[in-house]
Amino acid sequence: MFFERPESGEIAVLVHIDFNDQEDRHGPEEFVELAISAGADPVAVVTGSRQRPDSKFFVGTGKLDEIKDIVIREEAQVVLFDHSLSPSQERNLESVLKCRVLDRTGLILDIFAQRARTHEGKLQVELAQLQHMSTRLIRGWTHLERQKGGIGMRGPGETQLETDRRLLRDRIKAIQKRLEKVNSQRDQSRRARSRSDVPTISLVGYTNAGKSTLFNRATGAEVYAADQLFATLDPTLRRLDLEQVGPVVLADTVGFIRKLPHRLVKAFQATLKESAEADLLLHVVDAADINRDENIAAVDDVLNEIGANELPMLKVFNKIDALPTGEARIDRDEQGNPTRVWLSAREGVGIDLLEQAIAELLSDEIVKETIIVPANLGRFRAMLFEQGAVKGETYDELGQSVLELCLPRKDYLQILARVGMSEEQVQAA
Repeated sequence: MFFERPESGEIAVLVHIDFNDQEDRHGPEEFVELAISAGADPVAVVTGSRQRPDSKFFVGTGKLDEIKDIVIREEAQVVLFDHSLSPSQERNLESVLKCRVLDRTGLILDIFAQRARTHEGKLQVELAQLQHMSTRLIRGWTHLERQKGGIGMRGPGETQLETDRRLLRDRIKAIQKRLEKVNSQRDQSRRARSRSDVPTISLVGYTNAGKSTLFNRATGAEVYAADQLFATLDPTLRRLDLEQVGPVVLADTVGFIRKLPHRLVKAFQATLKESAEADLLLHVVDAADINRDENIAAVDDVLNEIGANELPMLKVFNKIDALPTGEARIDRDEQGNPTRVWLSAREGVGIDLLEQAIAELLSDEIVKETIIVPANLGRFRAMLFEQGAVKGETYDELGQSVLELCLPRKDYLQILARVGMSEEQVQAA
């Protein structure tokens, strides 16, 4: 029911209204992309401006007549609004326009339904769809009266609408129960990674910023990546070995968008926890997008909603190949810490700089020291070599080993514990 799509694109009329009190105004371009991503065939974009939405039709009567004329002329099958409509507004518009009306939330839900591939992803989308649909059920049942009585036909007296709402509630509870189980399994996996002290790095960013392309380039994976909105819905985790850090887990997650429906954020809570509990966030930004700053702000809003706004973050400005003077580089703050990396995931330019910046940001967990190891601590020296922690060895005038180390702090502390030493007992060169 929720994942079937027509084979050909539906003829659609798009409506985008600016409101005078709106702070974050933006054009209809992104909404056109959303409609195309959903499989629609936009034949017209109706724009306008108002002080505030009309309570009955959202738009004024003059604009409504304009939309109706276009619908009749183009034989449109659906009218898409780049706004949130109330159930009554949708019903009123449909009664006048004589075709389906869908708001921004319904359109995004439709795209998610098409993109979901895993069982978990489909459950999350269906939950959001059912919750959205529960307030709009009356549309489909206005032609039905109370169920008829009669011999063999008498029931509890529910209307068809009440019956359907009860069935929806039961289905929502069942999905929530299954998603709680998925959430529990993800929590177990995260706890296991935490116990093994493997850092988790999560890719976040606006939809179509190039997260999956970067993920594939960094890990050698073959995650689906395309130049379209919401190409990735289902989270993918891969192990990545960084020279100065060791193994880390890199997570590719769903993209964000302006006015991302709150129901979707709640439905994808288990997925988004990969971001909320990461050791480092890589905020991937489309450097060539004219709405770059607004997109960054939209992602920050969602990160704030899921409680991930306080996590360490590195901004990754992708697609520098689309800039006139784009060059790969690392931007740093006053303390010399990396804050931005400029790269092109598609061309593979600047990936080494990204790995360098990640290593620096995770360096609190890395021991980079030069130490002196006397001859009587041969076991300690051997264990450091076995760990692959020795990057160079020389000897001082007393014949003692001078070792240049680079290894995770947890491994260093384990080696010291095994030889019965503390960090204070190690002699620095």
